[in-house]
Order: sequence, then structure tokens, then C-alpha cells
Amino acid sequence: MSPAFGAMEVEHYSKGVLLEPFVHQVGGHSCVLRFNDKTICKPLIQREHQFYETLPTEMRKFTPQYEGVVSVSFEEDEDGNLCLIAYPLNGDHDNLENLDNSDCEPKSKLLRWTNKKTMLLENEKISKEWVRQHRKEEKIKSHKLEEEFEWLKKSEVLYYTVEKKGNVSSQFKHHNPWSMKCHQQQLQRMKENAKHRNQYKFILLENLTSRYEVPCVLDLKMGTRQHGDDASEEKKANQIRKCQQSTSAVIGVRVCGMQVYQAGTGQLMFMNKYHGRKLSVQGFKEALYQFFHNGKYLRRELFESVIKKLTELKSVLEKQESYRFYSSSLLIIYDGKERQEVSVDSDPEDLEDLSEESSDESAGAYAYKPTASTVDVRMIDFAHTTCKYYGEDSVVHEGQDTGYVFGLQNLIDIIKEIRDESSE
Repeated sequence: MSPAFGAMEVEHYSKGVLLEPFVHQVGGHSCVLRFNDKTICKPLIQREHQFYETLPTEMRKFTPQYEGVVSVSFEEDEDGNLCLIAYPLNGDHDNLENLDNSDCEPKSKLLRWTNKKTMLLENEKISKEWVRQHRKEEKIKSHKLEEEFEWLKKSEVLYYTVEKKGNVSSQFKHHNPWSMKCHQQQLQRMKENAKHRNQYKFILLENLTSRYEVPCVLDLKMGTRQHGDDASEEKKANQIRKCQQSTSAVIGVRVCGMQVYQAGTGQLMFMNKYHGRKLSVQGFKEALYQFFHNGKYLRRELFESVIKKLTELKSVLEKQESYRFYSSSLLIIYDGKERQEVSVDSDPEDLEDLSEESSDESAGAYAYKPTASTVDVRMIDFAHTTCKYYGEDSVVHEGQDTGYVFGLQNLIDIIKEIRDESSE
């Protein structure tokens, strides 16, 4: 159990936490679920777990914080809906230390949710009538989602209206089509395996989007090579083909997914990995431009921060001996919902929502201006990472991961081009 969990969290957690879809997943095929506001979880893969347990100190600021391991079980109600619930690894369930999670390595996943167990967990005294009514509404919603899913499978770039009434973030649930696709396929896989097992190990990781009201997320597949050293000949050939047919082979980076808030229309724009694979180098540059454009204007204030962090990450990786981050992704995240600039002589109540950090860094006539802290750059997905310190790997690499570093440098150069061209 991570020391980050407080006493109240531990007490609730020991009873089991119902896992929900993580709606800001824009790429990848791994099952990502929401544990709580600040934590997500995904199926434990030994190589990725080993990476988080042993990663170099200087890399920690560029990876999600690792928060431990949980046991996840799933149950089916009378309507055939599945719920996934996380328990402490040392809880009342069977000893899970020797569980092999290999057959849960996600290919993609979808969750068809009933909130019945959520309500029972949170309030056992809730009325049965309310439960029945709520489940009826969920069935209707689920049917609509299935219709949307059939439609989105044929589309690679989508726009969803999310800003209606009230808070923008309250409109997010079920809007991200890629997370919906992944959850549906994974839950079906787990349901098919239910006769053989119903307990899995998941790792807990920091939710990198938690501090943003409307997260804009860019998922980039990094490097000129994607297959791991242990890949089958078929898998190896498939990954090589994908690299050769995309920008991966040319510049060492390709778009794997994107979610961008369009302030002008109140919509979210989604781009999936299939579209990203088709992009030329010029198309990749245009996609990056689109990621930093909110539908009204280019978010130029973000450029220096992201360039600085990418350059720092490049410097860190150049010093990593023997690491290879095959099939790893890089996330760039910022808040699509900009804060209003507030005059320093405004009423104190107008300033109460400003963070301490932004207030400290403010200057001039306003108490808040966009700062470097508004952009995050993190490496994720280490299921195929290798390093000579792991010991058991048959292939040992020397020096830096030149393919990843090559992709980082090209990414930096392209963002600088967009910055310079936009200021002319």
C-alpha cells in the first residue's frame, strides 16, 4: 500500500473500490481504469512492473508516480453486466502473489457498466426502487453507446460536443471513443475467461490528467522500432511494417491518439492511432499544430514549456545506459480550459480559485498568466522495455536508446518550427 493513501482512504479501500472507465485514454491497447480522482490502474505486466520498481531517480519526473499493486476481481450480476473491484493485495482474498497476469495482457477493452454495485458499496441503505430506476437509465445509455461504437469504428477523427450547461468536465463521461472501444473489448475478454479465473493483479499509477479541468492529451509512439526483443517473428514483422508505413521510420515518432478541446465550438476533437499511422511528416506537423490550437487561436504560451521539458527528457535519456523503450509512448498534456486573467486589485473572492503556484509566479497587472507549469510531459507504457540490469533478458543493449532520442529531437525541432512560423 502506498504511503500516499491516508487513513480514510485505506479504510474505504480495504472494503473494495469499484473501478470505472478512464475517459481520458486516447491511445494504446492497455486497459486503463479509474481508481479514484488521482489514481488509475492497469493490468500488471511483469516487465512494466519491474521498470517502475527500479527506474532511475532522474527519470521519475518524466513518468507517472507508481503507487503499488492491487488485486482486481470481477463479478456478473443477474443482467450479465460486469463490475471490476480492486482490493488490497494482502486483504481477505486468496493469496495473489503467484498469480500470472499474462493472459490479461490487454489487446483493448470495453466496460459495460451497471452502477448497482457502486451504489451498494457507497450506501447500503439506498432504496431498491431508486436502484431499479437507475439501472434502467444505464441500460438505455448502454444501448446508445453501442450504437455510437459501431459508428466510431468507421471514423478516425471525431468531434463531440461536451460544453452544454454547467461545468465542462461534468460532460466528459463516456465521450472519449477510444477509451470506450478499449474497455468494451477488454471486458468481453475477461468475461470469456471467467470460468478459468476472476482475479488479476493491477498496478496503481498517478492520474496525470487529474489537475486539469479539460485535459488536452497527445499520445505519441516514440522510437524507430516498436517490437520487443522477445517478439515472435510474426509480431516483429507486423511492427516493422507499421513503422515503415508511418512517420516512425522517418522521424522516430508518430501520433497514437489525441484529445483536444475546441473552445470556439465547445467540442472535443479525437484522433485515433489509425489516422496517426497514415500521416506524412507534413501531416504529423499539422496534427501537432492542431493539438496546440483551441479552435480560436494557437496556444503559443505552451511552446517554451513543452520544448524545455522535451529537451530535459532528451538529456536524461541520453545518459541512460542499456535502456530500450520499445513500444513506449510519450504524453503531452495541458488544460484546454484556460483561466480568466484577473486584475490584482479585483475583489479577493475573484482570486480564491487561483492556485498558490500561479499566484506566486504572477507579475504585472494580472494575478494569473499562463505559466510553464500548465504543460506536462511523461513517458508511459513499459511492457517491452529492457535493460541490462534486469538480468534475465537474453539480449543486452549498450548505450542510449538512439531511436527514442532521435524521435525526441525531431519532435522538438517540429514544435520549434510551428512556434517560429506562427510568430512571423
